[in-house]
Amino acid sequence: MKALSEAQVAQYHRDGFLSPLTAMRPAEADAIYRQVAAFEAAHPAEARQAFASKCHLLHPYLYDLCRHPKLLDAVEDIIGPDILCWGSGFFSKRARDGAFVSWHQDSTYWGLEPLDIISVWLAVTPSRRENGCMRVIPGTHQAGQLPHGDTFAAANLLSRGQEIQVQVDAAKAVDLELEPGQFSLHHVAIVHGSEPNNSDLPRYGFVIRYIPTHVRQLGGRTTALLARGQDAYGHFDPEPRPAAYAAAAIAFHKEAIARVESILYSGAAGAGKRQTQAAE
Repeated sequence: MKALSEAQVAQYHRDGFLSPLTAMRPAEADAIYRQVAAFEAAHPAEARQAFASKCHLLHPYLYDLCRHPKLLDAVEDIIGPDILCWGSGFFSKRARDGAFVSWHQDSTYWGLEPLDIISVWLAVTPSRRENGCMRVIPGTHQAGQLPHGDTFAAANLLSRGQEIQVQVDAAKAVDLELEPGQFSLHHVAIVHGSEPNNSDLPRYGFVIRYIPTHVRQLGGRTTALLARGQDAYGHFDPEPRPAAYAAAAIAFHKEAIARVESILYSGAAGAGKRQTQAAE
C-alpha cells in the first residue's frame, strides 16, 4: 500500500467511498482556486466550458494536478498501478447558488466497461453541508445499475439532469465535508448528490475520473491521459499536456469533448449541457 491502510481499502469496497484524505496544504488548494477565479473574472463567456468536462486539456496546472502523487497513491491502492485519467471538471457553486446535483450514479451514461472507475473529489474551497458538499448513500454501489430519468433541469449541475427513479433513503446520507486540500474517493456506482449552496461561501471542487488501463470505452473511441504506469491496452487516444488556453489546446479539447458527448448524450431527448453544440 502506498497511501491507504488495508482497513481503508476494505472500507472503500464496503461503503463505496473514503473521506477525508489529504493531498496538499490549504494554501496550495487556495492557489488553485484563485487561478480558476481569475480566469472566470477575465473570461466570463468562456468560463463554463473552460472548467467543465476534461478541463485538464486546457490548463496545464490542472493537467499536472491530475498527476498529483498524493492523489495517485490513494487511487493506486484501489485500482492498481496503471492509471488513466478519463475525465476532469469543476463542480462549482457560488455563494447563495441554487445549483444542485440530484441523486444519481456516475455509471449511468459513461459507457465504460468494466466499471472499475474511481472519482477523486478535491476541495479547493471549504466544502461543508451549508454550502452544498457532496452527499453519498453508503453501500449503494453494490446495488448495481439503477434506473435513471433525464430532467434537463437548468439548476442541476449534471449533464442531463439525470436522477434515480427509485426511492432514495436520504436519512442514510453521509455528508462528505472537506477542507481545502482534502479529497474524497467514490465508486462510479455509488448513489450521491448535493444540495444548493445556502451560505455566503463559494464551494469549488475539482473532480477527476480515474480508470485502470484495461477499461474500455463502449460506443466509440475517446481520449485519456496516462497518469501513472504503463498502458499495454491502447483503448484510448493519448492526451498531450496543453499550453495555457492555447489555440491548439482548445481545438484538441473540442474534439475530445465531441467524442465523449456522442456517447454521453446517446438517446437523450434534450440538449442538456453539451459543450460542442451551437448556441440556440
